[in-house]
Amino acid sequence: MSTLMDQPPVSECSVDGCSYNHEHACSAAAITIAGSAGDAKCATFIPLNVKGGLDRVVSHVGACQRADCTHNAHLTCAADAVRVGAGHDLADCLTYAPA
Repeated sequence: MSTLMDQPPVSECSVDGCSYNHEHACSAAAITIAGSAGDAKCATFIPLNVKGGLDRVVSHVGACQRADCTHNAHLTCAADAVRVGAGHDLADCLTYAPA
């Protein structure tokens, strides 16, 4: 049985407009990757002026709905780490690679 700590970390987030972004690091305990075919957006993105999340955290990928990604194994991310930034949407998983 795997735990959240076994999931890949969010190594970088360049989405400055997200409430969980603190100096290009994600402070959400876990993120969800969603989207549609060919697109993998960060569903945890919250565009508020209020900063949220935890003070000291290494965010991980809690769930990945992109079954069409090469890193997806049973809706769990198997990448070493993920990067979040502007892509098709303002906050996308830049590690997404179509299978």
